[in-house]
Amino acid sequence: MNAILPDVSLSETATLPAALDWVGMQGIDLPIRLGQGELDGLLPASADVQVDLPAATAKGIHMSRLYQLLDRLGGEALLTPERLRLLLSDMVASHRSCDSRAARLRLDFALLIRRPALVTAELSGWKRYPVRLEASWVAGAFKLSARVEILYSSTCPCSAALSRQLIERAFLAEHGTTTQLDPATVAHWLSRHASLATPHSQRSLARVRISLPAGAVDFGLLPLIDQCEQALGTPVQTAVKRADEQAFAALNGSNLMFVEDAARRLLVALRDSYRDVSLQVRHLESLHPHDASAWASSSPA
Repeated sequence: MNAILPDVSLSETATLPAALDWVGMQGIDLPIRLGQGELDGLLPASADVQVDLPAATAKGIHMSRLYQLLDRLGGEALLTPERLRLLLSDMVASHRSCDSRAARLRLDFALLIRRPALVTAELSGWKRYPVRLEASWVAGAFKLSARVEILYSSTCPCSAALSRQLIERAFLAEHGTTTQLDPATVAHWLSRHASLATPHSQRSLARVRISLPAGAVDFGLLPLIDQCEQALGTPVQTAVKRADEQAFAALNGSNLMFVEDAARRLLVALRDSYRDVSLQVRHLESLHPHDASAWASSSPA
């Protein structure tokens, strides 16, 4: 015998009437598929979904409806901006009884991209890039943004200058009165003393957010990541041999940057190609127990 189950969200009203900005769920497990070249395949994601609740006396929203609608994104079907737009529109439509006019979605996942070594042929490894997609549907207007996180190496220009000064002083202290020095002598001295002082460098993190244009057919995540890494110049490496480590040391030595430099590089590289760029860079200092950070943004086109 099938009993009729009670639904207090319909049979009761709120004892303290008040409209609510957002109501929904957070941390829903969901497999998604982007289907873009090397990014093809299922990716584990975490989803947050909410609708507004302007009906002040409504007891609650219909959580299961949101879950079922969201579940359509999972599996083998490709995730696209258009599918997100339709999902949010359906979420609002599913809550007409609550007078809902807005919906939003956040998806957190990570891309695993294979990156080649700097110089060693056929050597490569996997690199992880956290991604956040945020979409909203408010009064019929759809908005979508993407945020990527990129690890890179930063070497301090001030520390580099101070290190060079110490090496210069040590060389002059030993050879300052010598009128002639052959290259072999200088090279021998450098091989023993060039690391008398070394500039500090550190793993650093960039978080870059862009707004996607209306009608975008995909999220363009890999081109965005590649453009950011090219602007920064020293993305962290995966698999390395000694030749690759030496090449990376040379890159860092020719790519000195303060946190301000990193933020400006990214902003200048992206602001003509993307709408509404906002970013934060953070240098995880090896000199201090605290970090250096910078923020930058461009106005929407």
